[in-house]
Amino acid sequence: MERVLTPLAHIARRWTPSPRTLRRAALSAVVMTVVIIVTGGAVRLTGSGLGCDTWPKCTDDSLFTTSEQGVHGAIEFGNRMLTYVVSAAVGWVIVAARAAKPWRRRLSRLGWLQFWIVVLNAVIGGITVRLELNPWTVAVHFLAANALLTVTVITWVRAGEGDGPARPRVPGPVRKLGWTLVVVAGLLVAAGTTVTGSGKHAGDSSDVPRMPFDYTSVAQVHALFAWVVCALALAMFFVLRVVDAPRDTRARARDLLLVLVAQGGIGYVQFFTGVPEVLVGLHMLGSALMWIAVLRLALSLRERPAARAADEAPVRPDGALTTA
Repeated sequence: MERVLTPLAHIARRWTPSPRTLRRAALSAVVMTVVIIVTGGAVRLTGSGLGCDTWPKCTDDSLFTTSEQGVHGAIEFGNRMLTYVVSAAVGWVIVAARAAKPWRRRLSRLGWLQFWIVVLNAVIGGITVRLELNPWTVAVHFLAANALLTVTVITWVRAGEGDGPARPRVPGPVRKLGWTLVVVAGLLVAAGTTVTGSGKHAGDSSDVPRMPFDYTSVAQVHALFAWVVCALALAMFFVLRVVDAPRDTRARARDLLLVLVAQGGIGYVQFFTGVPEVLVGLHMLGSALMWIAVLRLALSLRERPAARAADEAPVRPDGALTTA
């Protein structure tokens, strides 16, 4: 008697995505994560954070936005709906990774990790609304979105690799410098949440409390981390040439420097021009692009060849693929 297959295993028996399809699926999750980070910022910058004043419904009596809530309700509700688009992109990753031949077990796990981060962040978003945009929960909400971005980028890179053991492409000290860059860039993103939480864009009104920090001081700390990231990125750019690193790795270092120059320029202009909403939105986009560039550079310092088929496509004694 044949075992009952799970829906994913059933799809895997009937469909095999091409490597390009798998990579496009992973890229779609990256793109949609950036989109929802930027639109989440737009919700706050337009003062629409409490456009839907409760969660999971938009109002106590309606799941959807109402005419009484006006444009702010439409903006907040629209951002909530984008969560389903992100979920669809993540679902495509999960299905494509499971249906790949041989089965990309590790990619499947990364896909499911994306799913659970989406669920977690939806709950955090609901808590943020119920706490009336408390800046600490807003910061956690943003950091969780960046955690999702981290996993989607790793999945995207891994989709273009094999699943064998990682092999270094540059000497050990260079790899350590690369991962130091990742850590400091992560601290830069985290420090940015204190600037946001202390600043004037509360997301709804001036009645929303701010973090108990001096805005100028935390902005200076944020700028200090930015300069350290720039110094590390510049060091990577030259060191990779000294050690004759692969061309694609050197290109990643160049791309990161370009993003940092643009991001730094936007950051300083917005600080000295009274933090206008448009520039803050561009700075949030730049933050996401910077983090993607940092991760891609770090991941390009090693490579993963294809693993043996026996390791990647477990089979049952009858020769059929195992279920997932």
